[in-house]
Amino acid sequence: MDLSVIIPIFNEEANIAILYTRINKVLEPMNITYELIFVNDGSKDTSIQLIEALSLNNPQVKYIDFSRNFGHQIAVTAGLEHSIGKRIVIIDADLQDPPELILDLYKKMDEDYQVVYARRKSRNGESLLKKLTAKLFYRILSSITSIDIPVDTGDFRIIDRKVVEVLKQMPEQEKYLRGQIAWVGFKQTYIEYEREERFGGKTGYTYKKMFKFAMDGITSFSDFPLKFASMAGFIVSFFAFIVMLYSLYSKFVLKDTVQGWTSIMLSVMFIGGIQLICIGIIGEYISRIGNNIKKRPLYVINKTNVS
Repeated sequence: MDLSVIIPIFNEEANIAILYTRINKVLEPMNITYELIFVNDGSKDTSIQLIEALSLNNPQVKYIDFSRNFGHQIAVTAGLEHSIGKRIVIIDADLQDPPELILDLYKKMDEDYQVVYARRKSRNGESLLKKLTAKLFYRILSSITSIDIPVDTGDFRIIDRKVVEVLKQMPEQEKYLRGQIAWVGFKQTYIEYEREERFGGKTGYTYKKMFKFAMDGITSFSDFPLKFASMAGFIVSFFAFIVMLYSLYSKFVLKDTVQGWTSIMLSVMFIGGIQLICIGIIGEYISRIGNNIKKRPLYVINKTNVS
């Protein structure tokens, strides 16, 4: 198989037909063997029925139907694990990432690259808050990690089979594939494009999911939050020591002690806040360690036509 195209699906019934048509229009003239792997991530609409209907008429259409919603990154991981192509494309179903760019990605890979990702020049149809938070997150993550995770990129990319084989050896529960692919290494490059507005339906990426995704990225590839907790502890301890010395000086030298609760309450609340932040940061890392120790399967398949 020359090419596998992995398409995670979550309530995308409005986009599946046009996406299928546009992908086939790109791939058929390329004169290569290919498969389309739709991974239904617990959709509540008729997405899986539409995909099954496509598979009945086209043996190149494969599907994996999850027993429930496991998350976008897990859906992509399932597609990678079941793909057989020499090269693998990852693309979302909302048509914000144009299928027509697959041809350019494929050709760019012929220049002896193992990863070619699509970098967004603009993000049409998205709110100012989402654009701002995304831009800020990618730059913060880039600055606190030791690996070069490309900014302004999503999961839309083409990767070589050897990259997939390495990813299959990375069993962590909290997947952040963009970082994992960057960590793998090999020769990587990009192609720039204009990201379009969602074609139909509503995005499944709520701000809650975006926050979890950001936490997965940071905790998977950076120990900076733990270092921050340590630094905050030292800084607060230093100021607490200064206040202690001043209190002793006031009592025994100046003989000027004012009975009151304002300074005490401020100190207690400030130190308490720092402690809670540090405990929360440590808790996030411990939680992820616990999830990986349990060794639960990443996903449960309800039905599939992938052999």
